[in-house]
Amino acid sequence: MAALAWGLVLLLAGVAQGVALAWPVQGLPFLPYGQPVAWLQWMALCVWILAVRAAPSAKAAGLRSWVFAAAWLCATFWWLTISMTLFGGMPMVLAALAVVLLASALALYYGLVGALVWRWRAAGPWVLAAVVGAAWLLAEWARGRLLTGFPWGAVGYAQVDAWGLLAPWVGVYGLSALSAALAAWAVVRWGPVGVGSAAAVGRQRAQARRVWGTWPAWLLLPWMVWPAGSTSLMPHLPGFTQSTGSMPVLLLQGNINQRDKFDAETGLKQALQWYGDEIVHGVAKLKTQEGLSLIVVPETAVPVLPNEVDAAWWKRLERALGQGRSALMMGLPMGSWTDGYTNSVMAWNPSGQSYRYDKHHLVPFGEFVPPGFRWFVDAMGIPMTDFERGPLGAKPLYWAGQRLAPNICYEDLFGEELAVLFKDPAKAPTVLVNVSNIAWFGNTVAMDQHRHIARMRALELERPMIRATNTGSTAAIDHQGRVLAEAPRWEAATLAAVVDGREGLTPYARWVAAWGLWPLVALALAVLALLWRRTR
Repeated sequence: MAALAWGLVLLLAGVAQGVALAWPVQGLPFLPYGQPVAWLQWMALCVWILAVRAAPSAKAAGLRSWVFAAAWLCATFWWLTISMTLFGGMPMVLAALAVVLLASALALYYGLVGALVWRWRAAGPWVLAAVVGAAWLLAEWARGRLLTGFPWGAVGYAQVDAWGLLAPWVGVYGLSALSAALAAWAVVRWGPVGVGSAAAVGRQRAQARRVWGTWPAWLLLPWMVWPAGSTSLMPHLPGFTQSTGSMPVLLLQGNINQRDKFDAETGLKQALQWYGDEIVHGVAKLKTQEGLSLIVVPETAVPVLPNEVDAAWWKRLERALGQGRSALMMGLPMGSWTDGYTNSVMAWNPSGQSYRYDKHHLVPFGEFVPPGFRWFVDAMGIPMTDFERGPLGAKPLYWAGQRLAPNICYEDLFGEELAVLFKDPAKAPTVLVNVSNIAWFGNTVAMDQHRHIARMRALELERPMIRATNTGSTAAIDHQGRVLAEAPRWEAATLAAVVDGREGLTPYARWVAAWGLWPLVALALAVLALLWRRTR
């Protein structure tokens, strides 16, 4: 009975951690729709720690941890079923089963964490905090890197407003570890005592009476319940970067129905008409402003290869650009059906010079077919699912005194890959540009989750991130992770904004550009090895 009760509690706690990434219910003033809820995510981890410490064995602790993580991940990316059912033609039962299986497989990393943490269940608050933080970091890293990686929903994203001030130092993985460590510390300090031997119980009770003796952890707790958190302090504190000047931008959101996107008589015709008109009008409008400017069009806004579009359409854009002072950055597939094609961004300036970026980090099943899973992709029937991979660390576009680095769709989840461009500070991007199409996942919090991911990248690297999407969230985000402007969702819109480029390197950009995430991994392994040696 106790095992069943813990299972139900952990299912609820896991769901709470998932919805804490972007609250999915409207109409609650104390829980704003689409916003991260730092305290809810942290409390869910506290419940997880309690369950692991109370487990009768390491195996039971691992199972409890796996249940918690599977529920959390299902509640995080449940919206994957929409792309499989509405646009892939898969029965809902099979789509739901696919999401549950994916979440269950990824949850195995956290099952190992639970079994490992149980080994230190009777430790003091700081030891347990160190173990939990290190082990959780390793699990998040493994989920985000192994087997192409799927880091969507890392708990650090729920802390983007609470502890965003620390993101330029440790990044999202560091914030995830910090949240887990603080949960472990709090459970030992304030939770039920009596875990372990008689001597251990005595130590825990003595430590619990000395609550005020651990002031460093107390300093972090208030940020959990303050909606603006530490990011509200950032404008008043010195940063690591300097301005490279401002640039007007137009971000286009075509709102093309995903069902019709690849149909020549409906979606393609609508896209060419709307985007063509908005680009031409946008160039004329921006010409009246001072300085050079940029127009950004979403991922695969033109959903066919360029040679399949009427040449007159391209000539019209070429004439408009030649008469203005704007560069155009557009998402479209490049290549050929016989030699292979890429998910790309093309850019042109008024003189006709072009730039090309090919997406490097492809989405499994959506953009490339893992070995042995061709049957699964064929069952969904989604077009263009076998893209070629572009190079890592492609050079940025030089325009208007800025260095513009595009990334496509969920590439902005991989901050360590974006940081590759920061090895040479003199050539590092000054502005990050994301083009996406989240219409695959309907009108869900997937948009909000992706916006917070982009905000985290802006904080880590102290670079503005501008986003052009098909249906939302089309937005301009400054280098401190603040959303300066956002287009209304699920309607055709053109968002005008001014972006302030930045140069200089954050500590995160320096160490990740040089060594990737390995310093964090090495630190976590060293902590676990040291504590294991001491406890032996």
